[in-house]
Amino acid sequence: MLKRKIYDRLIQWKKESNGSTALMIDGARRVGKSYIAEEFARNEYKSYIIVDFGNAPQDILDLFINDSADLDLFFAKLAAFYSTVLHKRESLIIFDEVQQFPRARQLIKYLVADGRFDFLETGSLIRLKKNVQDIIIPSEEEHIEMFPLDFEEFLWAMGDEATIPLVKHCFETLTSLGQALHRKVMNDFRQYMLVGGMPQSVLAFLNEKNFELSDAAKRRILKLYRDDVSKFASGHEEKVFAIFDGIPAQLSKKEKKYVLSSLNKNARYRTYEESFLWLNEAMVVNTCYNATDPSVALAISEDNTTQKCYMADTGLLITHTFMDGVYTDNELYRAILFDKLNINEGMIMENVVAQMLRTNGHRLLFYSRCDNENRENHIEIDFLIKRGKKISPVEVKSGNYRAHSSLDKFRKKFSQKLGDSYILYTKDVMVKDEVIHLPIYMAMFL
Repeated sequence: MLKRKIYDRLIQWKKESNGSTALMIDGARRVGKSYIAEEFARNEYKSYIIVDFGNAPQDILDLFINDSADLDLFFAKLAAFYSTVLHKRESLIIFDEVQQFPRARQLIKYLVADGRFDFLETGSLIRLKKNVQDIIIPSEEEHIEMFPLDFEEFLWAMGDEATIPLVKHCFETLTSLGQALHRKVMNDFRQYMLVGGMPQSVLAFLNEKNFELSDAAKRRILKLYRDDVSKFASGHEEKVFAIFDGIPAQLSKKEKKYVLSSLNKNARYRTYEESFLWLNEAMVVNTCYNATDPSVALAISEDNTTQKCYMADTGLLITHTFMDGVYTDNELYRAILFDKLNINEGMIMENVVAQMLRTNGHRLLFYSRCDNENRENHIEIDFLIKRGKKISPVEVKSGNYRAHSSLDKFRKKFSQKLGDSYILYTKDVMVKDEVIHLPIYMAMFL
């Protein structure tokens, strides 16, 4: 079993809700939603039923259509079909992949009001219009997002539960870890970047510490995503494929904004907007928008037409970048393990920071100001995050960087609005020129 932090949130929901709400777990395919839902049901309830709408027989679908008005009959038939005794207030019913049968989701309102059992839903693409257009979204439905394993969960899988508490202490006190510990944590973090946080990839790696087995698992996941595009992105599959396939090339550039002209010289955002939205809603990518006015109300100044498109899992990005070749041709594995990333491959570092910030609940935003007439006015800040009532700029650098001119200009221009400024890099903790330098793995605490 992979230990996941979301499990504690499920326990909290069960305790606080006490049957007054259902819980929806939203996440990308293969992120572990079904597994954690069943593990929770098995451990915390006297009995449970899983209705998998990705593979539900017609008898079950008919039950939702024809018998939902009589809940006594509905529950009796459900229990009989799955050969499971349901116990009042001690049983959980799981609607798995509920987006494939929206009628079941609409029924949640009445099932919760009935009060006999607890209800947990899992789904992907649950906000897309085609998955909600014929139903009323129940107000009784709570919603949480599930992401790939974070770095701490990865270390748990490796049998290490001691490192991160110490690293967190160093973050909170801004003290260095020391050369030996920092080197160890960076080595572990490099493995995490390569393997990623998708459970199947992690499990494949754990068996033999074999990156090739992990890469094969990631290739299967990427193929599944492509199959999903063909199946569910009807009408704009080609545009979704074009954006998805172009992500590594876009992120390898110095300025990582997604340039639509690379897809089609006449491309306009409005014609690709729905395709970007599909990938974002599928939680396959983490979209980062340009904030033109850095203030606490960052969302107000979002420019949705200027965006960066990161992969939601960095391990998948590494495999996606060399998807057309064999594992042994993937230069990124060697470059990351031996700390030999060149400037173009720095996309991996920025992608993993985006992944960690998104997992922490941040809406991803960056700042970009381009002045072709006066280069001195040009500013690029990788990420902007809210820390309390202030905005913190976050820059991702290599360990050997020499200057942070954009950060200096940004701090001078918006000094009244800013809190702490951060540089994430591959070296130990340091505070210099009022800028906090953190090892990249400490992005998990921002």
